[in-house]
Amino acid sequence: MVDVLVFRPAQRGWLALALQRADNVRCPGTWEMVHGKVEPGESLEAAAQRELREETGLVADRLYSVTMHPFYLLQQQTVQLAAVFVAVVPPDATVKLSAEHTKHAWLTPSQARRRYTWPHEKRFVDDARIILATPAVWDVMQVQG
Repeated sequence: MVDVLVFRPAQRGWLALALQRADNVRCPGTWEMVHGKVEPGESLEAAAQRELREETGLVADRLYSVTMHPFYLLQQQTVQLAAVFVAVVPPDATVKLSAEHTKHAWLTPSQARRRYTWPHEKRFVDDARIILATPAVWDVMQVQG
């Protein structure tokens, strides 16, 4: 699995993208970041870029590794591991939602923390902001850009 926080530069700091799930998919109406499955033979970085493009129509200028996130899928009774990335897109990037989502919003990081449904996504916003504000770590965290 991959999770992708999407940030774009704003006049004062950053804006984070929040996506609202459609009514005909799991967790209808919830607000979240981009996420999806890794295809067989696909790298985690390539999966993050593909999911970003498929769910939002966006292409990252820069991509950073943030963390790994374990979680339990009750229905499948499996433990999953998601690689978490932050994608930086241009300030004028246009979102084109897939059928999986019905709405999107560009929010300040504090607004995104309040809007996201899942607690781990709220925490990842802070982790991503720290990485973006610390160029000294980019040599080991930057995947693309």
